[in-house]
Amino acid sequence: QVQLAESGGGLVQAGGSLRLSCAVSTRTFSNLNMGWFRQAPGKEREFVAGIGWSGSSVIIYAESVRGRFIISRDNAKNTVSLQMNSLKPEDTAVYYCAAKSWASANLRGEYSDWGQGTQVTVSS
Repeated sequence: QVQLAESGGGLVQAGGSLRLSCAVSTRTFSNLNMGWFRQAPGKEREFVAGIGWSGSSVIIYAESVRGRFIISRDNAKNTVSLQMNSLKPEDTAVYYCAAKSWASANLRGEYSDWGQGTQVTVSS
């Protein structure tokens, strides 16, 4: 079973930056597709960014964060990160890390394992 733990959330002013990290407990991290999602109050959870397993070069972003957020992974440390720049109040949400097998190619959904989430609040 894959266990995920997010960290790095907090309160930041608009225009600022935060870096989220997700530590993944598994022996097969390099074989996992990874994603970041977020859920704002009163809204459904939405896709933010996805990165393919070690044998894939695919990285995708939601249109709302493209050019501001950067997803990366460190297979030696079993971590996936989300660098968030030029933050806006509308980025305020609980951010979740998610994982699934490399065999499931759709990075925008169908994840099998989730973290507990970390709160990001952007003040105007």
